[in-house]
Amino acid sequence: MNTKHYDVIVLGAGPAGLTAGIYLSRAKMKTLLLNEGMIGGQVVLTHEVANYPGVENISGYQLATSMKKQALSFGCEIKQNIKVSKLDLSSTTKTVHVGDDIFTANAIIIATGGRSRELHVTGEDSFKGRGISYCATCDGDFYTGKDIIVVGGGNSALEEAVALTTYAKTVTIVHQFDHFQAFDHAVEMAKKNKKIHFILQSQITGFYGDEKLQHVKIKNLKDNTISEKSIDGVFILIGYQPNSEKFTEHANINQYGEIPTDLKMATNVPGVFAAGDIREKQIRQITTAVSDGTIAAINAIEHIQK
Repeated sequence: MNTKHYDVIVLGAGPAGLTAGIYLSRAKMKTLLLNEGMIGGQVVLTHEVANYPGVENISGYQLATSMKKQALSFGCEIKQNIKVSKLDLSSTTKTVHVGDDIFTANAIIIATGGRSRELHVTGEDSFKGRGISYCATCDGDFYTGKDIIVVGGGNSALEEAVALTTYAKTVTIVHQFDHFQAFDHAVEMAKKNKKIHFILQSQITGFYGDEKLQHVKIKNLKDNTISEKSIDGVFILIGYQPNSEKFTEHANINQYGEIPTDLKMATNVPGVFAAGDIREKQIRQITTAVSDGTIAAINAIEHIQK
């Protein structure tokens, strides 16, 4: 076993984690970022980021790469594609096990983010970022004048469908039930919009195309018939799932799998902070994740100095 101590360990290297890493390492905190997947988190799935202040146009991958480079330039240590096997966050000194390595720290920032719920059907993985999106706010304007589908029947799906009509030529809502799980005003707004059409009691069974998504197959759940629909893009808005499974025994987690924090991003565990999409919050955007990472880092430093 190899043991190494840090001032702060950041779990997760999406925009929140990378921002925390930048602030911590620039403040001369010995900082380690541990990420179980690719650096950047969900942002790397975004083909084009056009609403990040000061940056007119950049791919999600490029933005994440730039953040990583900046963190490294200040001395932040980053390990990706690792597997956290064990945690001890209750003691004053926090412990994270990764294979044969043991990393300890005076403070932990949980920034493992989350993931949009997926349909898990043929072609979904292949067309992510190439016709399939999970964020209407991020990608809506790329479908200006196009025909798109929104999958879902909750408040977010219906509200985003209405918002997407600002850009799209037509929006077709595909939902597996014959009714919506949304507030009446959201349903009414969608039904009044002339650009929105509905395919109910149906579900998408596959995504197909060449370089980009071109058509989908839709199964009618009443008679099991399969139809094919040409489409420019699909927004899958069936819910959000925080990556909080590893922390259920270590911090308070709400009914949605989110970690509640105070305004300092502090959890109920002293020395443990949470930032970004893992946190209990209303708006999930790159800018709000960056804000959380900044606040968590500054308060982690204050915790250590006390």
